[in-house]
Amino acid sequence: MGGALPTLLLILAGVLVGGTWSLYRQGAPKGAVLVTAALAVLATVAGVLRLLPENG
Repeated sequence: MGGALPTLLLILAGVLVGGTWSLYRQGAPKGAVLVTAALAVLATVAGVLRLLPENG
């Protein structure tokens, strides 16, 4: 699952960004928007870090 995991994480990040924007536009509670945004950031960072080559 070496090449698929970063792709799946970045797809998840995109879905979460869309969900964050949708929640914001609908006037959802600020806590829900912030949690969704934080999950989007974490998924993006995890996907990018999985793409970096390992040292050693």
